[in-house]
Amino acid sequence: MKKKYLILLILTLVVLIMAACSGDGGANPEDAADDSAGTEDNGSDASASEDQVLVFARGGDSESLDPGSTTDGESSRVTRQILESLLDFDKDSFEIKPGLAHDWDISEDGLTYTFYLEEGVTFHDGTDFNAEAVKTNFERWADPNHEYAFTDEGFVYNIYGTMFGGFEGDEGHVIDEINAVNDHEIEFVLKEPLGFFLQNLAMSYFAITSPAALEEYGPDITENPVGTGPFKFNSWSKNDSIVLDKFEDYRVEDQPKLDQVIFQVIPDNSARLIALQSGEIDMMDGLNPDDAAGLEGEEGIELLTRGENNFGYVGFHTQKEPVDQKEVRQAISYAIDKQAIADALYAGYATTAKNPLPPSYLGYNDGVEGYEYNPDRARELLEEAGYADGLEIELMISPTARPYMPDPETVAQIVQENLSEVGIELTITSHEWAPYLELTEQGEHQMYILGWSGTNGDPDYFLSSLLHSTNIGSSNNTFYENTEVDDLLNQAKRAVDQEERADLYMQAQELISEDAPMVTLVHSTPVMAISSNVQNYVPHPSTSESLAEVQLGE
Repeated sequence: MKKKYLILLILTLVVLIMAACSGDGGANPEDAADDSAGTEDNGSDASASEDQVLVFARGGDSESLDPGSTTDGESSRVTRQILESLLDFDKDSFEIKPGLAHDWDISEDGLTYTFYLEEGVTFHDGTDFNAEAVKTNFERWADPNHEYAFTDEGFVYNIYGTMFGGFEGDEGHVIDEINAVNDHEIEFVLKEPLGFFLQNLAMSYFAITSPAALEEYGPDITENPVGTGPFKFNSWSKNDSIVLDKFEDYRVEDQPKLDQVIFQVIPDNSARLIALQSGEIDMMDGLNPDDAAGLEGEEGIELLTRGENNFGYVGFHTQKEPVDQKEVRQAISYAIDKQAIADALYAGYATTAKNPLPPSYLGYNDGVEGYEYNPDRARELLEEAGYADGLEIELMISPTARPYMPDPETVAQIVQENLSEVGIELTITSHEWAPYLELTEQGEHQMYILGWSGTNGDPDYFLSSLLHSTNIGSSNNTFYENTEVDDLLNQAKRAVDQEERADLYMQAQELISEDAPMVTLVHSTPVMAISSNVQNYVPHPSTSESLAEVQLGE
């Protein structure tokens, strides 16, 4: 029996060896050399896992998957994977690079931009991407009467209005004509120069949707996005998950690497971290800065940071009593201890803010005095405003962690305590993310907590989006209106000389600081954590980056 067993064992080993050397069971040395060269070319790891399903956990759900009609960063994070813009940004900066347009020309007078489009590109529904598709999308955003504008259903394209000076028929609207020269060449003719036109075209808000999908889904396009991106929409379970699948016919060879991406909602920061540590998810945003220190050196987890490209703030409804009085807003600005908030919640990953613009941006005014913590001055201003005996105000928040504010609830509690010291009784109300955005846009608040992250590297996206009067009821949730500030921002938008633009923005910040429509709290350096088997992921300062090159290792 022992002899027969030995013979059988030897025969089994021989079969295994032969299989390993055959074309069916493996590769010969030449094949191995070819495979190695391929791995080096695409930058991927030879130890890639067979299970290429990435789970990205975040604190809140998306508001809409129609990029042009939302300002929500959680929406952009998802639509960035599904739809593409004419231009794109570099992986870790706001430097412009080709997108759906591989090249472009600009006329000498700076008024005509001609874009040459990629050929052979299809939308996820199988229809062709071409110049007419680009024209349809831009006309949809610009013209409230366009058949795909869906304005009767409440669609608002405020980012378009902000970045291009209004809408069709408005005096300030800078786009005069859009001409489809041929299938793969499109021309934009401007009424006057726009200093950041190319940056605008790289923003995820202006990604191109299939016209056939707009026809098919109508206003339901918010839940049925169809683009040309590396991933196509699969499903959306509200307040739970959004599932995207690999687009097999993506225009870039060997991309995407992942078969599926799941954006999972886990509202609590600590719960997301536990899910990462247990291997239930692969990536998480909104990491508590205090937790970051404890994760350093932990096996299997890597910490990443984004650039300081944001600010968090407490905003006022400047047209609602009692915060319609400038003295009350100034008093509250003096009463809030920004440094205490930074020290308590950001663990060194934030600096206090005095302007609604990151310090690295063109035109940042470091000469603005701002509002240092001064409770005595706050009480004096309240007395001047007629509130020597105190007052009651409601503060509306969402507990959803954001890149600029990982723990809004604790920030609200600190603000509540600060204001109580100067005689202001603050009541805090809390709402889930999507309803909260709608409530603040509609002005259902006296005070609120929010923030803003840059998406194109230009100061106009901060200052005009948040504080120009034309954006009241959309991104201007302070309902702030100052005609002199509007005029300065309008001039800066159209100036081509960067020094001139910088001076105009600096003047605007002086006026904004005096009016105090918001208390700028901190500029944060957002921290995120990923599993060490996530490869080729580069966090972008805009908070929305393509996952086309990401893959999972063993």
